[in-house]
Amino acid sequence: MRKLSMLFVGVAIGAGAVIGVSQGKSLIAGTASAANADIYRQLNLFGEVFDRIRADYVEPPDEQKVIEAAINGMLSSLDPHSSYLPPKSFRDMQVQTRGEFGGLGIEVTMEDNVLKVVTPIDDTPAARAGVRAGDIILSLDGDPVQGLTLNQAVDKMRGPVNSAITLSLKREGVNEPVEVKIVRDTIKIKSVKAKNEGDIGYIRITQFTEQTFDGLKDGIDKINKDVGGADKVKGYVLDLRNNPGGLLDQAIAVSDAFLERGEIVSTRGRNADETQRYNARSGDLTKGKPLIVLINGGSASASEIVSGALQDHRRATVVGTRSFGKGSVQTIIPLGQNGAIRLTTARYYTPSGRSIQAKGIEPDIEVMQDSPADLKGKDDTKGEAGLKGHLKNPADAVEEKSGSQAYVPKDEKDDKALNYAYDLLKGIKVNSAFPPNPKTAIPN
Repeated sequence: MRKLSMLFVGVAIGAGAVIGVSQGKSLIAGTASAANADIYRQLNLFGEVFDRIRADYVEPPDEQKVIEAAINGMLSSLDPHSSYLPPKSFRDMQVQTRGEFGGLGIEVTMEDNVLKVVTPIDDTPAARAGVRAGDIILSLDGDPVQGLTLNQAVDKMRGPVNSAITLSLKREGVNEPVEVKIVRDTIKIKSVKAKNEGDIGYIRITQFTEQTFDGLKDGIDKINKDVGGADKVKGYVLDLRNNPGGLLDQAIAVSDAFLERGEIVSTRGRNADETQRYNARSGDLTKGKPLIVLINGGSASASEIVSGALQDHRRATVVGTRSFGKGSVQTIIPLGQNGAIRLTTARYYTPSGRSIQAKGIEPDIEVMQDSPADLKGKDDTKGEAGLKGHLKNPADAVEEKSGSQAYVPKDEKDDKALNYAYDLLKGIKVNSAFPPNPKTAIPN
């Protein structure tokens, strides 16, 4: 009887558990139905407000513009990096990330409502046509530039490959406008610049486009050739300062270029089964030569993935000031002819499992620049933590940090961080953080 009693008790407990789960499901379903009903009421409210605007606003509204603003408002309420991309903005973003477009090959700026050539890019149609730095562009195909924004002028200069455009230029020392006919060609944005400082390689990555890894590989090859062979290179400086980020796969590829093994980054979405880990493959393009990474308050997203991976693996010493702190991943979701949405879908984590969201990468060696008097107190970025509505760091104990110096002197002789890196590689300066101790790296 005792065993039988125990059996009945067990069944009773089991039955109670089942009933509890069933009741829970009913309550959840009821709650979900109520929530859905509330959402539909809110959508009806949106339609009612839109109808009122169409009918009663003081002037006939641009209905498409109103709807786009509503969509963007919905997305921007989530976090600062989710947004709606109208068709043109989506196309512009694709051009930026692709790193190539049909155009002329000139860098331009707008100064006092005047469109001025900063520099023609080497080996491009503009350079071959004789466009010079300092030229002022008066008209494009006979249409005056005055009154256009910089983006509008750039859009007019871009176009299909092999199509022609005529520029009217005002040139210093020449009385009459200079007419230049240029045939557009494929222009590749060089996101990587490489050179050697004696036997030290310097590599600057300005953004992470589809061309970045190939540019990095070509840059390393160029440095090796200029120095007289890979074995004669003493070390490398990888400059990621004021690099706003870009493509995740390119950040992974750049990190992999300096690593032999181990995790580079992981991304974690809302659900555990959405976690993805990206690992390095064998083959360090620099053969393990000493490496210093430069960062500052303008280094964000993809550049933080690279600096975080190389720092965690003790492959590089990070020098400069704290990075921006953007530790989230945005997915571009096309909407057919209606553009796309940029939606935050995951956080990323460095190999040691740390999220740098609203915190940033702390340099191993902090080096502050001497800012000009007119920039004192104005050369810091807000950082992710300073953005309204930013995602919180998932680790409760993490202290958010906002603002970090982002100034980089134009003249290299005044660049304290760069020269400190050179002095470390030359052995002129000594610091316990350089070279990093690989034994203290995270387990591979």
